[in-house]
Amino acid sequence: MLAQMLHQRGIDSVVLEARSRVHVESRIRAGLLEQGSVDTMTESGVADRLHREALVHHGLDLRFRGQDHRVDLSGLTGGKAVTIYGQQEAVKDMIAIRLAAGLPLNFDVDDVAIHDIATTRPRITWRQDGAERVLDCDVIAGCDGFHGICRPAIPAADLRIFDRIYPFAWLGILARAKPISDELIYARHADGFALATMRSATISRLYLQCAPDEDLATWSDDRIWGALRRRLGDTLEQGPILQRGVTAMRSFVAEPMRHGRLFLAGDAAHIVPPTGAKGMNLAIADVRVLVRALEQFFARQGEALMNSYSATCLDRVWKVQRFSWWMTQLLHRYDDGDAFEDRIRLAELDYLIGSTAALTTLAENYVGLPYAG
Repeated sequence: MLAQMLHQRGIDSVVLEARSRVHVESRIRAGLLEQGSVDTMTESGVADRLHREALVHHGLDLRFRGQDHRVDLSGLTGGKAVTIYGQQEAVKDMIAIRLAAGLPLNFDVDDVAIHDIATTRPRITWRQDGAERVLDCDVIAGCDGFHGICRPAIPAADLRIFDRIYPFAWLGILARAKPISDELIYARHADGFALATMRSATISRLYLQCAPDEDLATWSDDRIWGALRRRLGDTLEQGPILQRGVTAMRSFVAEPMRHGRLFLAGDAAHIVPPTGAKGMNLAIADVRVLVRALEQFFARQGEALMNSYSATCLDRVWKVQRFSWWMTQLLHRYDDGDAFEDRIRLAELDYLIGSTAALTTLAENYVGLPYAG
């Protein structure tokens, strides 16, 4: 996304990808886009297929005590909506448009290292096709995820880490089955949280709360479908499971998001629990801020926006962390035996569905907060 937006502004970039193209394009990840993310992709010229194939949702359901309560997202936010479009599909579109334009995109790179990030001329070295490569840069964008090399390249003394690991995880499946609903269902149940979403009219994406150290081998298809039916209802359609996995639940922020000429974006700088569907959207928000800063810099208009990049991004990051934490603690079962907090969560849900003001707060955050500037 960053490379495409820079290209639109006449700024050259080289993309280095450690994995193969096949791996990147087939890796199943998030699938819910905020209104602003869709607008950004549209403005960047990578949303043609999205507009043809994606599913637009104007609401969602909250299910607790066995009853559904619809949240009218569009009605509460002046017409904004969310869009279901798999992250790997968006990546396919961005790869295709970059390769069609003949722009540098290197897959299967090894031994990537960054150097001299505190100077005005940082370097990247890597190995590809058996040869050593060197790239002299003006700026390095660390869009390499939580386990990448860029954040660890910042001296530990210059980095502050905020981290919370939740005492549960999600067991997620992709199944060839008709979705249970036209919109997402967030369910709070005595057995634990469940989420029903989809990738198309025939492919369901389903999640259920499980232990963080869950052994997938103990979860047969029958056990998975049985747990989902108890939490989501008997109308859930069963089908072949195409993919399954366990997703850890974590909140993580690294401050600052800039060191010298290295700028962190996306999961390299922050992780949110998936309950609020914010990971990919927060990364796109980072990119928007970074593009503005680099456009100013390369136009020789100074470094003011580069200097404020971290603060601008972190203002949104912490608001999104708050929302994701709130959704997570509200809807999940905690096994600490605290009956008081359990009643508080149910009381909050009761209040939420009865208050237009409270529902508006949820809807505004869910469809995406306004971008800075």
